Amino acid sequence: MRVDQRAGVEGRLRELSGRLHGPTRLKADLLTEARHALEDAVEAYREGGLPRAEAERRAVAEFGSAAQLVPGYQAELAAGALRGLALRTLAVAVVLMSAGDLTWRGSSWSAGPRPPSGYLLLSAALNGIWAVVAGLALLGLLLGALAARRDSPRLVRSARAVGFGLTGGLLVGALAGGALFGWSVHLWDAALTWPPMIVGAVLVSAAWFALARAARWWLLSNSVPRPAG
Repeated sequence: MRVDQRAGVEGRLRELSGRLHGPTRLKADLLTEARHALEDAVEAYREGGLPRAEAERRAVAEFGSAAQLVPGYQAELAAGALRGLALRTLAVAVVLMSAGDLTWRGSSWSAGPRPPSGYLLLSAALNGIWAVVAGLALLGLLLGALAARRDSPRLVRSARAVGFGLTGGLLVGALAGGALFGWSVHLWDAALTWPPMIVGAVLVSAAWFALARAARWWLLSNSVPRPAG
């Protein structure tokens, strides 16, 4: 008899928990569902007259080995992580594209000389980057939802490609945004004391923290090797 079939319910759940990677809440929900399924099977065997230890052994063996269970659970975690990343990205992109210019309106330098052409080019490029990122986020939401409902290797591969593209787009957006902010401060010293600019910087920093956390979960959920399909 294999070791994984001798493990009790708690042992199997600990094994699954150690091998699954993804958003904490979604992972906890999956493990809770697994626990309920195992406990129901144990109770059914107990009602048939088996002692607790034997009932757990049979329930765990019937439920499947960790090697059999992990790919399906991990795919669900990856789909959930992509949806979370895409949703946060879309919200931040919409806010930045629609309200980004508000931090400058009414400032003492807004009516001064036009900034260098390179600055204007970088600003326009940043808007374009966020437009592309928003499009990828919408596609990620769609593919993440479909991948969670349908067992299709093609959908999984497409979702992973969009997820990597979205993560890369966020990285480019962060670099471009940081460069534009630094250039703005270099051109206008008063930017560091302009209240809307300060508030905007705080909010953007919080948004980037949430995006970095979501991107980390998505990358972790896709770091587990999956069987070819």
